[in-house]
Amino acid sequence: MKTMLLTILFAAGAAAQSADTQTPPAKTEKAEKVDKKKAKRSPGGDVGSGAANIGTGAAKGAGNLAKGTAKGAVDLATLHPIDAATSIGGGAASAGKDVTVGTVKGAGKITRGVGRAIKKVF
Repeated sequence: MKTMLLTILFAAGAAAQSADTQTPPAKTEKAEKVDKKKAKRSPGGDVGSGAANIGTGAAKGAGNLAKGTAKGAVDLATLHPIDAATSIGGGAASAGKDVTVGTVKGAGKITRGVGRAIKKVF
């Protein structure tokens, strides 16, 4: 009993201590410059990332379309035609949004990558 009481007392004391009381060391000027510098992606990386965005948007769109269609089929089978139409329409709208966003983002990255590649040549 005494051992358990002492264990609880020590655990409470350890939890009450905070490590946040110490101030971090000041950054040097060189360390601040390294933090501000951001690594740029290569033109080929931009093109590849853009293609990935287009593929991701298409995949998300297909998933949302399938989900809406499946929910619509269930609603139709349970004799809820209005809910079925809403589910299918919502899935199609969500799919269209995902495909559009992925395509626009991807096309922007591809354009930037091609432009940077041409700029590098000249």
